Amino acid sequence: MCLVALSWQNHPEYPLIIRANRDEFFERPSQKIHQWESGFYGGKDLKSGGTWMGFHPNGRWALLTNYRDFKHPKTAQISRGKLVQDFLENTISPKAYLESVKANQEKYDGFNLLVSDGSEVYYFSNFGKEIVKVAPGIHGLSNGLLDDPWPKVELAKSEIKQKLEESINVDSLLDTLTSKATYPITELPDTGVPKEMEIGLSAQFIRLGDNYGTVSATALTLDKSGEVCMKERSFQPDYSKFTDETCSFQVLKPRI
Repeated sequence: MCLVALSWQNHPEYPLIIRANRDEFFERPSQKIHQWESGFYGGKDLKSGGTWMGFHPNGRWALLTNYRDFKHPKTAQISRGKLVQDFLENTISPKAYLESVKANQEKYDGFNLLVSDGSEVYYFSNFGKEIVKVAPGIHGLSNGLLDDPWPKVELAKSEIKQKLEESINVDSLLDTLTSKATYPITELPDTGVPKEMEIGLSAQFIRLGDNYGTVSATALTLDKSGEVCMKERSFQPDYSKFTDETCSFQVLKPRI
């Protein structure tokens, strides 16, 4: 994922709401959201393995975004997508898992990682300093640190906040995080890419040339009864059409 807005324990009916965009090279192969053999639901990176976001019927969920800093590149030994997969296929507590990740953080390219067992959410970035317990509320994440006030992150958080005052469902959530508006370079971080690219990447919905852009959008809701609904919208490279994939399931042991 490259842009995420989430509401955590901030709504009386929906303890968790997630809306996310995935930006990627169009030619990179991936599988749409489905149930893995290990039980969790999520898409799959068919090039390096792993996934960018997943939810297990036991209540565990995780997602990641890339951290963009071309001035201080890291040498990847393991695909970042394995971080999400390994957590979802494990029973270790979120904090303990991130402690193990932190101890081996140099093995991965830059990442932001959110993990939860259904009762707590923790966050860690290998460009950050500490493991953070995420407080209830509305949070945003792109390619900086959690809640860094990038323009598109602030817009995403405001959009989710507005949705909390309306009828909530995955279809209406997919109407958010669709802005193609870019921002002046004076309002943007310096992540080490050319200025023109930095401006292009400042949009919520990205298209850079013919090779890279927003390839899919995901909306997820978890209601207080433990019902999860996930909807993934995948876009054609020319954006002439899209396909939707929806899955719903019951959390076996709701912990919220």
